[in-house]
Formats: sequence, C-alpha cells, structure tokens
Amino acid sequence: MFDAATVSLLALLVAIVVSCTIRLHVGFLAIALAWLVGLYAGIGPNQVMAGFPTRLFLTLAGVTLLFSQAQANGTLDRIARRAVLYCKGNAGVIPMMFFVLAFVLASIGPGNIASTAIIAPMAMAVAGQVGIPAFLVAIMVGNGANAGSLSPIAPTGVIVNGIMSDVGLVGFEWHNYLNNMAAHTVIAFGAYFLLGGLKLMGKRHTGALEVPGGESDATDWSFTRDHYVTMAVIFALIVGVIFFGVNIGMGAFTGAILLSLFKVGDELKAVNLMPWRVIMMVCGVTVLISLLDETGGLDLFTQLLAGMSTPDSVTAVIAFSTGFISIYSSTSGVVLPAMLPTVPGLSEALGGVEPIAIASAMNVGGHLVDVSALSTLGALCMAAAPKTEDPRALFNKLMAWGLSMTVVGAVVCYLLFTVLKIGIS
Repeated sequence: MFDAATVSLLALLVAIVVSCTIRLHVGFLAIALAWLVGLYAGIGPNQVMAGFPTRLFLTLAGVTLLFSQAQANGTLDRIARRAVLYCKGNAGVIPMMFFVLAFVLASIGPGNIASTAIIAPMAMAVAGQVGIPAFLVAIMVGNGANAGSLSPIAPTGVIVNGIMSDVGLVGFEWHNYLNNMAAHTVIAFGAYFLLGGLKLMGKRHTGALEVPGGESDATDWSFTRDHYVTMAVIFALIVGVIFFGVNIGMGAFTGAILLSLFKVGDELKAVNLMPWRVIMMVCGVTVLISLLDETGGLDLFTQLLAGMSTPDSVTAVIAFSTGFISIYSSTSGVVLPAMLPTVPGLSEALGGVEPIAIASAMNVGGHLVDVSALSTLGALCMAAAPKTEDPRALFNKLMAWGLSMTVVGAVVCYLLFTVLKIGIS
C-alpha cells in the first residue's frame, strides 16, 4: 500500500500528464482527484473543498471582467490599431512596435493571451503586406505579450503572486514582473536580429497599411466618450494598486460596475469573453496542490526536485523542467500552480539559494516556450498568418522555437539568476 503522500503526488502526475495529452479540463479532473485522494487519506470533503482558492478566484474574476469589458467595447482594439498606423511602413520597426504594443497591453491588465488575440491578426496582416516573415512577427508578438504577463494586475501575475503569497513569499510582485520582462526582451530582440530583423531595417513599404477592421473600413475607429471613460477607469485602478494599496480584485470589480453604470461596458458580453476555462483550471489544480500539502505530497515533490539539483544548477534545471512541461500543458493553469509551492522547500533544502531566483526560473522557463505551435500564443499567431505563408513550415518553425527555448531558458535563467543574480536582491 502506498502512503497518502505518494498517492497525492501520483494524482498530481496524472493531472499533468492528462493536461499534456488529452483535451479534458484538468481543473475539474484535479478537483475529482483531490476528493478521491482525500477518501484514501481519510480527509473529509469539507476539508478538501477548503483548499479552493477563494481569494484568487475573486481576483481573477474581477480583473478579467474589467478588461473583458474594455475588449468588448472596442477600447483595446482602438489603442492597437492607432499604434499600427504610426509605423508608416518601416519594415524593420514594425515587428518591434508589435512587441512593445503586446507588452504594454498585457501589462495594463488583459494578460498575454488576450493581448496576443488582439494584436496577432493585425500584426500578421501587416506582415503579409510589407513582406515580413510571419515567424519573426510571431516571435515578437508572443514574447512581447509574455514579457508583460507577470504584471501585478494581469491574470497570470495575479496567479503567480497569489500562489507565492500563500507559501510565504510576499513582496516579490515587481521582481517577478521585471525579471520575466528582462528575459523575454533579451531573447526576443536577440532572436529577431539574428534571424533576419537586421535585413528588414533598410526596407520600407511605400503603400498604405491596411489594418483588418481598421481605418480602411467604413467603421469609425476614433476614440469616443465610452473609450475615454474605460481608459480613465483602468488608469485609476492602476494608480490605486501601485500607489494606494488598493486590492486588485475588489478594485477591478468596482471598476467593472462603474463601466456598467456609466453604460460604457456590455456586462453580459464581457462575462462571455472571460477566460472561465483558465480560471477554473487554476482553481482546480490549486485544490489538488492544497491536498498535497495536507498529505505531505508537496514535501515529497520538493525532495524529488532537490535531488536533481545543486545550488549552482537549480535555476537551469528548474527552468528546463518547467519549460518542457509547459510546451504541452498550460503554464498559468497547471505548471506554475504545481511548481511554485515547492520554492520555499527547495530553497531550504539546497541552502544558500534565494527563493526569488528559483521562482523566477520557473516563471521565465515556463513562459519562454509559449510561442510554440502547441501553445495558445503560437496557435493564435498561426491562425492569423497570411494566406501566402506556408502553414506547415510556420508550424515547424514555431515547434522548433518552443523546443529550443527549453535549453535557451535554462541557460538564460542560469546566467541571470545564478551567475549575475539580476533582480534577486
């Protein structure tokens, strides 16, 4: 007979494998597994349900509701389309502008997936007109969105900071954001210039740039009162969170209600746009992780990870492991909720390794692979690619990129967080 710790760890392994191989909602599976493990370990259902992350759920729901309203009323689309038209055909600058635009949008709240969904169709359409390789545009858009994904007011940032706070790692919100941003920026721009970006710098498109759904259509894409009110509410939330300690979840709910009261946001449409699948994925896996903590499975998982690492190699090993799983599984919904709770135990077991160094390696390693063709960001870019692009060739390039990022991420995390110790203190 296995002890409860081993059984709970096996349940987590089953959840991870299923998330990589089968189109089954891993959050719901994790809740069911938590109940079954609880029966095996003699833990009642009420105690299992106590592991549901109510605070995290409310925070994610509030943030995504507010920014779904901004998406539904066209505010985010107008910001993006206005930025596209400012490039005026400079082929070398256009992909860099898309990186910045995706980064800014992801940082101010919608997160990496929503930002990529907004930016990718425009970026790929412009790339087809100007003659920019779709692969380069996908790298810049996907990594730009990921660079802003750990903003304290973005959904993934909320998830990461909430999990770290629950295990006693408090006050690292800006470390997480800036460390992740630095790694993605260095890698994206390095790859862009190495893989053809330099050749584009001297190229200029002299014709008009037609943005899908943009100013070439009959629709008026200028800012209206609704959009200015929406931007003002979002700006007020950002200021409140950064300077006045406003709770991000409660502040976002209040902002969403204000938009509804001012009749500038479609509440029902926004609710339909909210990423409920991801929200429940995170919450379900967290219930199972909470049970692992209860049964000792989390300590067993930590010991296994510590056994593969040394104080010098841990950031590289963790970045590679997290990245490899993330190629096939959800980074924010499965991988980080499973891995981040082990950080304090790993730091203690290895001795002399700062917890934020290990956490940063997990965050960066998990996100760097997310422009793979199997990941949501890569898939969004592929779906928006111009018809002149060979889909099989683009798929292969994005797969090669994602796989290579497991190694690149390990090297970069080792250099940044072990050798140079950037963003650690």
